[in-house]
Amino acid sequence: MTLEDETGVINVVCPPPVFQRHRGLAVDAQALLVNGRLERVDGVTNVRATRLRRLPVPGRVRARNFR
Repeated sequence: MTLEDETGVINVVCPPPVFQRHRGLAVDAQALLVNGRLERVDGVTNVRATRLRRLPVPGRVRARNFR
């Protein structure tokens, strides 16, 4: 997954056990809270996810592609 704001892009790395445990949320949630460890290596910033939680969003988002 990728998080993006006005300051740049951060990759969210979901190791297989974390993704399998939270697969339903990762695929279906409109917004997520990601717990994990921040890593910066060679100018690349990642969050290694340890837990995903649903972030309640009022209404329904029609698309998840914000381009």
